[in-house]
Amino acid sequence: MDTPELSQSPFGVQAGSALAAFIPRGSDVQLEQDVEARDRYGRLLAYVWLDGTLVNWRMVREGWAVLLTYPPNVQYVEWLTDAEHRAREEGRGLWAAGGFDCRPVDRRRGRCD
Repeated sequence: MDTPELSQSPFGVQAGSALAAFIPRGSDVQLEQDVEARDRYGRLLAYVWLDGTLVNWRMVREGWAVLLTYPPNVQYVEWLTDAEHRAREEGRGLWAAGGFDCRPVDRRRGRCD
């Protein structure tokens, strides 16, 4: 999943607040790795589970994040693709406010403001 950068005001802060609400401070989460544990920058790649819920999916389904894949890590890609499609159609979270008019990955690559 990918969320807006903090510099994408106010969307980055809103996405961060949503994540904090989904995973309250002090929560015990489980991390599930896929094929590769880290990306080319050394960042940990993992699926986050809390009380039987895939937090990555919930962030996408509620409209606070979009799908971003790091092949070969695609274990839940179909599930997350469906979640994003439904969130967009329903105008959930940041979809309702134009928060993904410039996707985070495009913003980082300088393709849009």
